[in-house]
Order: sequence, then C-alpha cells, then structure tokens
Amino acid sequence: MTKNSELLFAPELHQPVRYIERTRNYYLGLWYETPYVWAHYIDVPFAPLQKPLNQSILGLVTTAVPFDASKGPQGPGAAYNAAAKFYEPYVRSIDEDADLRIAHVGIDRRNADMQDSSCWFPLDAAKRAVAKGRIHTLCKHFYGLPTNRSQRHTLEIDAPLILRKMRADQVDVAVLIPNCPICHQSQSLLARYLEAAGIPTVIMGAAKDIVEYCGVPRLLFSDFPLGNAAALPNNVQSQDSNYELALRLLEGAPGPRTTVQSPLVWASNPAWKLDYFNLERLSAEEIAHLRDEAEKARNIRVKSVGA
Repeated sequence: MTKNSELLFAPELHQPVRYIERTRNYYLGLWYETPYVWAHYIDVPFAPLQKPLNQSILGLVTTAVPFDASKGPQGPGAAYNAAAKFYEPYVRSIDEDADLRIAHVGIDRRNADMQDSSCWFPLDAAKRAVAKGRIHTLCKHFYGLPTNRSQRHTLEIDAPLILRKMRADQVDVAVLIPNCPICHQSQSLLARYLEAAGIPTVIMGAAKDIVEYCGVPRLLFSDFPLGNAAALPNNVQSQDSNYELALRLLEGAPGPRTTVQSPLVWASNPAWKLDYFNLERLSAEEIAHLRDEAEKARNIRVKSVGA
C-alpha cells in the first residue's frame, strides 16, 4: 500500500444516515418551530439468555399493519397513508395469512421495496430457523406495536400490554423490527421495557442513530432504506443471513449497547441515502404540498386518538 492510497478514505455518504438530524431539518423546513425531542437514556437494561435458543420460544414484534382494503392504497408505490395507522397493540396468529403493509408510516418510498414483506417482517426466515433447530419454536402469535410519537404512551400503555401478551404466550426472547424513524424509537422503548422485565431482545433496524440514542441492549443494524430493515428484496439468502446475525446477537452480546452491522450492502452507489426527508432536493411548491400533507396526517391522528 502506498502512502497516497492510505488517504483514499470512503466518501462521507457511506456513513449511516443521521435520521435525527435529517428529520429535525425536514420539519423545521416545513415551518414547524419546535423540533421533536427524541428519547435518550444513559442506563440500559440488559437481560441475558436464561436458556439456549434451541430451548426458547421466540416472539416477533412489528410496526407494520394488517392490510385493510377499506383504508385506501397500501400496496407498492402507495403514498403515505395515515388512514391505515393503528393506535392499539394487536396480536395475530403466525399461521394466518400475514399480509402486513407499511404505507401508514414514513418509510423511504423512493428506495424501499413495498412488495416483499420479508424486507420488513422476517416471519419466513424465523420459521426456517425453527426448522434448522436454531430456535425451539416461534410464539403462536406475533405482535403489532403502534408507531406512537408519545413516548409516555408507549412506555405506560403499549409496552405493558405487549409484555402481558408475551407472558401469556410464554415468550422467552423477542425480535423487534421497526420501519420509520418513530417506529425505531417505539421499538427501542419497548426493547428497554421487555429487558427490564427479563425478556432478552434484539432490534433489526435501519435507523442506527435513533436506536443508539435511545439506548438498547442489542441492535442488528442494516444500512438499508427505512422500511426494509430485515432483508434485501426478493433475496432469501439475505433474509436468512440477517436473521441468523440477529440470533447470534441474542446469544453473544456481552452487555447493553451492543450493535452489530450487517455486512449486506443495499447498493454499490450510496446516493439513495440523500433522498429521505431531504428538502434540498425539493422545490418550494413541493415543500408547501408536504406541509399540507403533514397537517392532514396530524389531524387524522388527533381525531383517531380522540375517538
């Protein structure tokens, strides 16, 4: 290696997206005066495994929502659809047709795949892990966690409800998969709550800064667009390799705040990272339209919570 080649560092764009900074600048650019205050803790609870994974019941937690045709477009290419949001945790059988959608949250619509649900809900990969003997069994249910901007509501209402449901299902360990920025915070808060109650968790996430800022025991970070934190689209090998990394992190994390980055690469050109919530790429007319859409979504949320 020559002296000059030692200075050929990777471009800054190869670094993970700073979503806290990006979303702050975005909403300030939409003329909201008060930036959102993200959850941040110093101390992080940590629950070690109480028994090997091949003797454990594993539960999955998602922020995706079961498809409901009455709530408007939610398929590939769908715009942000606040009407499809859910506001209470739900439970579904892992044996039913789990048609989960992500149009109700702020994913990266320019780059994320909205068709292959394995990108955001690794149920098939989990079932294959059971077949291989890596996990004793999956919990008979999976759980839906609302994308709640209120941290207090997540901690005082949603998280205790999820814990009670997991206790009833005798869950030993949990894998949590978020989608949008707020999803990453909600799942991080839930992970902390479950760990304090003795249930080891791992988050499979794509917003590294939000999860680490909150402070969680274990994070498998994939440098993928928001909405596709579990795997590459239409790629079974990526589904299984990422899920195996999550399981190894459950087994081998030495303590809290353990982050492992997946070696998988979304694209050779990292320019996709410039798209999400980047007002510099939008016209004044587009920004004004986004402001109107944000207000409509906020009004839907207020009405739904009030109901």
